[in-house]
Amino acid sequence: MAKALNPLYQQIYTLVRQIPPGMVSTYGRIGHLIGCTARTVGFAMAALPPGSDVPWQRVINSQGKVSPRRDGEGNLLQQDLLVAEGISFDTAGKIDLTHYLYQFSA
Repeated sequence: MAKALNPLYQQIYTLVRQIPPGMVSTYGRIGHLIGCTARTVGFAMAALPPGSDVPWQRVINSQGKVSPRRDGEGNLLQQDLLVAEGISFDTAGKIDLTHYLYQFSA
């Protein structure tokens, strides 16, 4: 995967690795901190090889939801992984960002 070696992607992965279990961040927040778009962060997460040590499941959309995946099942796995880390979803499938949003240090 040549894209995974992209220096911008490496910066994104370094930031995502800082998110501890039981916390999340958003594509847009990570993009803002790195200096790219939320979409680029999404592409970086999609480019991860299976078995990667990057906790991709901790990156969600700005609405506090897991974004749908093309395969239709990745979002179910993501929700299951987050629940296993102790993160709660409301009946609309949202995460309370006031409680679970990770604050990166400056």
